[in-house]
Amino acid sequence: MENKFLILTERSRLEILEFLPTAKDLRKIAGFFHNFADDTRLKILACLSISDMCVNDLAKVLGLNQTTASHQLGLLRNAGLITFRRVGKVMIYSLQKKAVNDIMLTAVQCL
Repeated sequence: MENKFLILTERSRLEILEFLPTAKDLRKIAGFFHNFADDTRLKILACLSISDMCVNDLAKVLGLNQTTASHQLGLLRNAGLITFRRVGKVMIYSLQKKAVNDIMLTAVQCL
């Protein structure tokens, strides 16, 4: 028995296969979105979408202890979603790219 598609042409099938992410890319994409699957990290990203903040201010605003906030910031920084700059002894965190804010806004619009 032949494997025939109902509406897909052979050309379309080949184009899809050409642009389909590789297994390695899919793992990277899943890892990226994993950072958005945690309530605390989402809250931190939402705060940083509004204003650059230090860990102490984030902890106070979100009702977290400073250790938890620092740990989550480290995860987000390692994922390349946020960056920091030092002002004296204080680290000021901000979103790494505008695209992170765009993803957050898109997610809210999809609700």
